[in-house]
This record gives sequence, C-alpha cells and structure tokens, in this order.
Amino acid sequence: MMSGTTSGAAADAVVPDGRRTRWEGHRRTRAVQLVDAAIAAVREHGPAVGMDDVAAAAGTSKAAVYRYFADRRALYLAVCTRVSDYLIDQLGAALREESDPRRRLAAAIDAYLRVIEADPELYRFVVHRPLADSAEATDPVRGLSALVGEHVATLIAAALAEAGLPTAPAGPWGHGIVGMVRAAADHWLDHASAMTRRDLCDHLTDLAWSGLAGIVASASRPDEPTASGRSRA
Repeated sequence: MMSGTTSGAAADAVVPDGRRTRWEGHRRTRAVQLVDAAIAAVREHGPAVGMDDVAAAAGTSKAAVYRYFADRRALYLAVCTRVSDYLIDQLGAALREESDPRRRLAAAIDAYLRVIEADPELYRFVVHRPLADSAEATDPVRGLSALVGEHVATLIAAALAEAGLPTAPAGPWGHGIVGMVRAAADHWLDHASAMTRRDLCDHLTDLAWSGLAGIVASASRPDEPTASGRSRA
C-alpha cells in the first residue's frame, strides 16, 4: 500500500524546477531566432549560404549555433519545417476561399507558385539542401511534397466521391499533380521572364483539370474503356 506521505525525492520529481522550465523556454525562443537568422541569411546570400553566414545574421558564433542545433542538418530541417508549415497554411487558406472544384485546384496550384515567387532563394535553399548531407536517407523535400500531395489527394477524393466514382485513384493522382507542379515550378523559376505566375497557374490547371474532368464526366459513360482496355462498368 502506498504511504500517504510523499518523500522529498518524489516531491522534487513532480514539482517542476523553475530554472529548468525557464531555460527550456529560452532554448525554444533562441532556436526560433536562429531559424529566423538562417532564413535572413538565405535571402541575402542565396541557397549556397554557409553556417558562417547564418551565425553572422544571428549576431553570434558557429559554436553558439551548434549549442541549439546538433549539426548543419538539424538547422536545415528546422528551416524546412518552417517553410512546410507556411506553405500548408497558404494552401489551406486558398482552399477555404473556394468551393468550386476546378477553382480550388487552381487556388492550390497558385498558392504553391506564389510562395516560390515571393521567396525564390529560400525555395532553392530547401530544394538544393546546402546544409544537409546528401547521403542522408531522409529527404525533407520529398516529405514536403508528400504532405502537399495528401492535401491535393483529399481534394480529388471529394470530387470523385461527389461524382459517385471510387476514390482509390485520388492518392496517386494527387501526388502526381504535385510532382507535375513542382517540376514545372522548378523550370519556371529559372525562366520566369518567359511566363507570369498567373499564366503558369492557368496552364497547369488546364492540364490537370482536363484529365480529372474527363474521368469524372466518364462516370455517365460506364461502358467506355479505360486506358488499360478494361470497361469502367
């Protein structure tokens, strides 16, 4: 049976140490500030930014940065997380503003392109991974693409369900559209003068929606064969 008296050691275990709590809060705040500094350094020096540039932007030394991030990759992942969170927020806001399926798709594509257009050096930094070991198995860029792909897949699944079609293809289609948009965006970033963001968004929406709309429309023609030769019936 447990005693009704709490030992001094047990009391210390359940009562938070105010100094430790303050230090943890300071570490979190300082880590956020260092990520801010890394982003500022990327914007100033471009995607090839080094840890010396990050430390200078933070007004500290590389040794001080490493007290908060174990290595270069840890800082890179923190920047990727910041970019990912911002992009998902932008996608969510864009999708909430539209109810028509085609306009929602266009809004999602435009939100992705708008982030790239507004911060091209930061986008290149995330994609080129200058502070990460390329031999690492975990690819945060792939993770970001997968996260966006899931959002698009959810949008497609809703359209398929509304049309009375199976939603199984939504996953590969959603991720396929994200792959298409990312590849087109990478090309556009290097040739932006050839096309405006709005034009690129329109072209990509036309290409993606033509396929999706055609599949949804075929629900009224169940005997039409698919690309594999099987009937939809």
